[in-house]
Amino acid sequence: MSKESPIFVENLCRKFGSLSAVDNINLEVAAGQIFGFLGPNGAGKSTTVRMLTTLMTPTSGRARVAGYDVVSEADMVRRSIGVALQDAAIDPIMTGRELLKLQAVLHGVSRKRSKVKSEELLERVGLKGASDKRVAQYSGGMRRRLDLAMSLIHEPTVLFLDEPTTGLDPTSRSALWDEVRRLNKEFGTTVLLTTQYLEEADQLADRIAIIDGGSIVREGRPATLKEAIGDPTIRIEVGEKNVEAAALALTALGPRRPSLQGRIALGLRGGGENMAAAVRALDDAGIQIFHIELDPPSLEDVFAEATGRRLEGSEKDGHE
Repeated sequence: MSKESPIFVENLCRKFGSLSAVDNINLEVAAGQIFGFLGPNGAGKSTTVRMLTTLMTPTSGRARVAGYDVVSEADMVRRSIGVALQDAAIDPIMTGRELLKLQAVLHGVSRKRSKVKSEELLERVGLKGASDKRVAQYSGGMRRRLDLAMSLIHEPTVLFLDEPTTGLDPTSRSALWDEVRRLNKEFGTTVLLTTQYLEEADQLADRIAIIDGGSIVREGRPATLKEAIGDPTIRIEVGEKNVEAAALALTALGPRRPSLQGRIALGLRGGGENMAAAVRALDDAGIQIFHIELDPPSLEDVFAEATGRRLEGSEKDGHE
């Protein structure tokens, strides 16, 4: 690890009484990377971000952001980062343009530079036409895009996005993804993105870390982590009462993987060549198949293999 990396974390812990919300994690994010921090609610993602952004003091361990210690040089860290938190409070009475101006003043940006930068950011996030409307009139997607613009007004070295698309519709989510990619590509901004959406991490991140129960359980490039899973996942809907019988009938074809209720999933050895064998095995057992699909290794499979369960709210929940 290099202490000069934009984000450097060593043995970082945060306890609340006897509960370890973040348990001895080590992390490094290289300059210009988009780093995905993936995990379910309560896994420790937001607690980690709050420590890295100086909003919370670590119980032990250390971290440096933009070259500064998050405890002893907290003021310099705050000057160097942009932060868009999931629960950020934006004054609904003010307009988008007024909020950008206020944010610029707070960061010591000159009036001349603030005016130019505000217009540029409003254009980039698609809010120029709504810039003089009160934020109370903004949709959820518009508020998230304004929050992103506010976090960039002072041209930060590192940008923290804490579950930026939670609750957004697919169109708004896609638009925000495009903006994150663009600012990373054009300005080389280092981004740490926390998310519970597998697709979001897969689409955006150069590298990811999966955190569960306060500990990092997997880290690497999404493609590398998926390749390590090996066999594709066969997912079969058989009805809840037949799941265990189906698991028994398919035992020889591969290891079982976490799935939704009423479904059976396993890593199918031999891939597509053995789909017919799976169908025959269930037919021989007298089990009716309602739906069957074969998926290449995914981040969902990586998470399941690392934690022994599916990630709630994963993208496949709606159609698996």
